[in-house]
Amino acid sequence: MAKYVLKRIALMLLSLFIIMTMLFVLIRLLPNQVEAVQGGYDKAVKDMREAWGYNKPVIVQYGIFLRNVFTKWDWGFCTTIGTYLQPVTTYIISKLPATVYINVLSLFISLPLGIIFGMVAAVYKNRWQDHAIQVFIMFFISVPSFVYAFLLQYIVGYKLNLCPLVLKSGTDWFSGAMLHSAILPVLSLSFGPIAGQMRLIRAELTETLTSDYMLLARTKGLTKRQATMRHAFRNSLVPLMPSFLADFISIISGSMIIEQIFAIPGIGKTYLLSIQNKDYSVFMACSMFYITIGLAAGIVFDLSYGFIDPRIRMGGNKTNEL
Repeated sequence: MAKYVLKRIALMLLSLFIIMTMLFVLIRLLPNQVEAVQGGYDKAVKDMREAWGYNKPVIVQYGIFLRNVFTKWDWGFCTTIGTYLQPVTTYIISKLPATVYINVLSLFISLPLGIIFGMVAAVYKNRWQDHAIQVFIMFFISVPSFVYAFLLQYIVGYKLNLCPLVLKSGTDWFSGAMLHSAILPVLSLSFGPIAGQMRLIRAELTETLTSDYMLLARTKGLTKRQATMRHAFRNSLVPLMPSFLADFISIISGSMIIEQIFAIPGIGKTYLLSIQNKDYSVFMACSMFYITIGLAAGIVFDLSYGFIDPRIRMGGNKTNEL
């Protein structure tokens, strides 16, 4: 198990290095790495360009970049967004709380609701509960998240005036006003993952409930609820782990549009602004942020297979022991 974990971490680091190299080279091919100020460069910009080797070959620039990142965790300076020549690391860290706040709330809502309603649909298959859940699934899987984000903002926020149109600014994340203003963006991020999880859990659990070992569990005296929770649900989780990983990544990446709609000062909005305003240092750091989260989440969820089902041994030999 330890050998497998170390191998996966090494592959993740290699992937990060290859992606970072490709991003760096492609970004350096773009024009206007640092915009001139009134036809020239002031002293601060000149010093920054000299420190980062903008006038040197690309391979030298990349060496300076790697040295700064791995020795000082220095990703460069803001040039067109944020405070002028503000360190990128400081700027991104200031944007993290809003993104983490919205994404964690949506994750805490989407995972339990998706699992619960998926189980209900499987247990009451072909009844009115199942049909109602199927309509919900079809609607929210077919419609993009930004569509019902606009609908929620217009109907619930503007017409009914039940929730604020945008996220309240401030740092008191657990205050009543902040939670109230987060309702619409959290719902917008949660509907899609809830529907996807309900569909997969319903399909997997429906097949598991008709297995022979479930009939054996019932004949041994377990109630339908006990057999479902102790056996069927646990076994259904193993093939569903990749879907949970996909939902986790989609929530993080999908927040870029949601943050723009609800004016959330987070990483997603910063990522879009860095593209629009050609702030390549911020774009580079944000890209690596999302890529690292995706690769690390993949390792964590792969390892969870062994905890859910002890019969699975990661990286083991495929030989049968007699």
